Amino acid sequence: MDSAGSDRRLRRARWVVLLFALGAAVATAFVGGGVGVLREDDPARAVLGALGVALFCATQAGALHAVLTPSVGEPARRRWLVAFLLAAAASVPLAGPADGAEWETWAWLGGPLAGAAPLLLGRVPGVALAALAVGVSVLVGWWAGGSVPTYLLLTLINAVMVALLCGVPMWLWDLLVEAREGRLAQARLAATEERLRFARDVHDLLGHNLSVIALKTELAARLATVDGERAGREAEEARALAASALTEMRQVVHGYRTVDLAGQLDAVRRVLESSGVRCAVTGPAAPLPEQASALLIPVLREASTNVLRHSRARWCTIDIGREGDKVRMTVVNDGATGDGPDAHSSGLRGLADRLAEAGGTLRSGRDGDTFTLAVTLAVRP
Repeated sequence: MDSAGSDRRLRRARWVVLLFALGAAVATAFVGGGVGVLREDDPARAVLGALGVALFCATQAGALHAVLTPSVGEPARRRWLVAFLLAAAASVPLAGPADGAEWETWAWLGGPLAGAAPLLLGRVPGVALAALAVGVSVLVGWWAGGSVPTYLLLTLINAVMVALLCGVPMWLWDLLVEAREGRLAQARLAATEERLRFARDVHDLLGHNLSVIALKTELAARLATVDGERAGREAEEARALAASALTEMRQVVHGYRTVDLAGQLDAVRRVLESSGVRCAVTGPAAPLPEQASALLIPVLREASTNVLRHSRARWCTIDIGREGDKVRMTVVNDGATGDGPDAHSSGLRGLADRLAEAGGTLRSGRDGDTFTLAVTLAVRP
């Protein structure tokens, strides 16, 4: 099925995480620093303080966005980092004196700077910058005539708070991306293993026959002028080998095309359980007609894909049974979300059309957080 819906959900989740991280760092500096500016009685200091806070917050937002967004190129990231570091340095003389004796204005800037530094620069340079920011905050407190211990404590508290509010969402996001990439890699590995198996079977089947055919045709060509009768026999044997190889090849291809509902059920169960979804499978008591299996397998694949991509499922049940001339398949899972598929989604709609052509029906719907997909097929008794 098309992965556009899954990609849209990931993009939305990415923006939520990014805005949360930006909001935690920028809001702390903007609100805390802004209060200090508003409390300043000297108009000149207030204007300079507002300029310092504005430059700090704007460049910090740009730097965090550049660093935390994979699509932003390295040159742009470096430019934003340099701009932020310059703005942070400029904010010391601009915003530091703004009611610095009573409100600890720059501690509200130094804390977010220290907390976001590891995200912006990496572990070692980030820790060094964080330590520098704490030291500068203490010096600003002494210079502005404020309480140095209060400056130190407030800077450390803000740094830890911003580090947690920025770092934890990004860590969870990285886990989500790794889990998704793991699922995609698992699917690619399964497809690659199937191609290799097919290649081995074709090689084992045709390798020997083609080698013998090549030898016999070469021998027939050499004998054509000296022993026409034997050359004819060799050519006939080569033709028979080619016909036999063609027949065997058709049998192999037919075997790969032959539907195996039991194998598909087992594969779906293993994939779901490897993704953390408890899966209970109830298969038919007796093998189903090949036509019915061929129609059910694409629905089964689509349903399992939807469970992985469009839900936060913890469990899933798959039930296939036959009642007289009817075959029924029901797939139920929890964790359904509003972004999940419905009866009008392209994948389910296409399968419903195929089933309708064969006299079957496909129904799906959500009840709370439970999604149900039900298929009914008519088969010959």
